[in-house]
Amino acid sequence: MVVVGDVGLDVITSPGGPIRWGTDTPSSVRLVPGGAGGNSAAWLAWAGMPVTVVARVGNDLAARAVAGDLAERHVRTAFAVDPVLPTCVVTVLLDAEGERTMLPDRGANRAFCPDDVWFADLPHDDRETPHLHVSGYVLLDRESRPGGLEALRQARELGWTVSVDPQAHALIERETADAFLSWVDGVDLLLPNSSELDALGGFERVLGHVREVVATDGAAGARWVGEGIDETVDAPRIDHVDATGAGDAFNAGLLSVWLSGGSRMAALRAGVDAGSSACQGLGARPR
Repeated sequence: MVVVGDVGLDVITSPGGPIRWGTDTPSSVRLVPGGAGGNSAAWLAWAGMPVTVVARVGNDLAARAVAGDLAERHVRTAFAVDPVLPTCVVTVLLDAEGERTMLPDRGANRAFCPDDVWFADLPHDDRETPHLHVSGYVLLDRESRPGGLEALRQARELGWTVSVDPQAHALIERETADAFLSWVDGVDLLLPNSSELDALGGFERVLGHVREVVATDGAAGARWVGEGIDETVDAPRIDHVDATGAGDAFNAGLLSVWLSGGSRMAALRAGVDAGSSACQGLGARPR
């Protein structure tokens, strides 16, 4: 399996009270690996899937830290190295309820381009179902979009199945739903959360472009909809610490079961379990 998406570092900041702009606010700060592409790949490896993550990084210590973390998690990497831009860094502000506000600098991820995509040359495990998963951040940035579209084109040409996570409703609204749906037209599975689904116009409109949709809705669980398909799984009650990467974990849990021949209901349950696990500790990777 191949994942195309951002990799980088997350600076997780939990202010000790209301932020006092213009002066100091004592906080708890942690530096951890992040990026939607890296997160998804890490959770897929945790679930036992052979996976390669394709991305662009800087020529810096952050890139070596990111690559080292993924290697320890048994994730293969196919990184292009940008000679100028730094590796992605995201500041994550956590509130008392574990909800996150993200301030991303995509860095080298912005320059991800068609020359970075060579799927035919990637190693494949004989047990692996040929599948591409794309993070919507790659498509929603005009600079990296050509690389994302090339990834989708190559996957179709090779006969792979494809899934896409839209990632950010505000960016969909900026680029328009029509544009985004044109980019993902024909993919096998779209994986929005409820806000992203609303921004795209709801199930009926999205199913005019993709084969099936799985929508997550936080504590309300997840729903899988397609022609003759409508299945729902509730989420368990948990101690919510940090929502960062919960969607990436859900995607990985679901895909690991679905691509291994499991039922949609079993895949939904695996996705919800992985997403719930991600919310119970700091950071976006399996602990």
